[in-house]
Amino acid sequence: MESIKSLYRIGRGPSSSHTMGPDRAASLYRSRHEEALMFKVTLFGSMAATGRGHQTDVAILNELGPAEVEFIWRPEIELDYHPNALKFEVSDPESDADPWVVYSIGGGQIVDDENRDRKPHFIYSQNNMQDVLDFYKDTGKVFWELVFETEGEAIKDHLKEVWQVMQKAISSGLSSEGLIPGGMKLQRKSASYFAKSKSLSGHAKTMSKIFAYALAVSEENACCGEVVTAPTCGSCGVLPAILKIAQEHFQASDDAIIRALATAGLVGNIVKHNASISGAEVGCQGEVGTACAMAAAAAAQIAGGSPAQIEYAAEMGLEHHLGLTCDPINGLVQIPCIERNVHAASRAFDSARYAIWSDGKHFISFDVVTQVMKKTGQDMPSLYRETAKGGLAAFGDSDFVEN
Repeated sequence: MESIKSLYRIGRGPSSSHTMGPDRAASLYRSRHEEALMFKVTLFGSMAATGRGHQTDVAILNELGPAEVEFIWRPEIELDYHPNALKFEVSDPESDADPWVVYSIGGGQIVDDENRDRKPHFIYSQNNMQDVLDFYKDTGKVFWELVFETEGEAIKDHLKEVWQVMQKAISSGLSSEGLIPGGMKLQRKSASYFAKSKSLSGHAKTMSKIFAYALAVSEENACCGEVVTAPTCGSCGVLPAILKIAQEHFQASDDAIIRALATAGLVGNIVKHNASISGAEVGCQGEVGTACAMAAAAAAQIAGGSPAQIEYAAEMGLEHHLGLTCDPINGLVQIPCIERNVHAASRAFDSARYAIWSDGKHFISFDVVTQVMKKTGQDMPSLYRETAKGGLAAFGDSDFVEN
């Protein structure tokens, strides 16, 4: 497996695959053609189908400007390697077009035709959850210790920055009100939920704050604020909400949060390595489902869970999102994405509690669920994988009525 740095990427929303990835690709292409005055960018498949809603064109313009950019949208054409594909070309009359096809494969990561088959830089000798559990049995070292041992001290600094950005997103989201851009007239709700939580007590107060924190980060993402892919922008509200409530509930130190981030990153890495975290590839189960598994593992660890209980919590978080489609209305990371972050956060909290109360023994392993999720995604019709054609997305704005 690769470094968890490739899982936790810091950038601006609303989409890691449709905003952060194209932004990075455009920046790289611009650096190769600094003098060019005109570009042509063709978007294919899912990238074209939901690109406008995800502000893909805006992200690209920000990098290629002030040059003139012509966009061609081809949602009906899906390239073989991945549903999220773009082609950059120079269109200056006297210049070589230099066509460059690039794929945004999830979590802000991009590859091109030249390096798409190149073996990634794997630093972990472990390839799945069973390998991680075997490492614990052999050495006595738990999830986060494996991460620190494998990646060195530098990963701690990265995770500290990740936690800072997550906290900032929560704080910014809770202090912001008004409409979320995109034309759906959707109001921010995190500040309201947080205000209401202050009059509550016990479990109701805890759950209300989880809702508020997940809403805060998800709304920041929808408003193009700075977030952390965990594992994607579309699922970025789940893990921060759980870490924040766990810190408050258990008085966890920042060091404990950093260790929990390491464990969550390892869980997300296993899914990314053996299946996918791309909604365009396997549906929302790969995004929100993985985020729930990561958050459940983190919460179980902070609550004092054993490695077996942590694995069980992660397994439940992913299992109970199997089959979840990626069907954003109007291609926006708003409905149902924002609420899905909230419900996944509450499910992660409950999964951790359920696992902690158990002895950690269960029938279905995390590795089995990961493979089932991959197969389910492969069997899922493309209209349910971030094309904005099926499921809730089929209703569109003309049929949308807010209650």
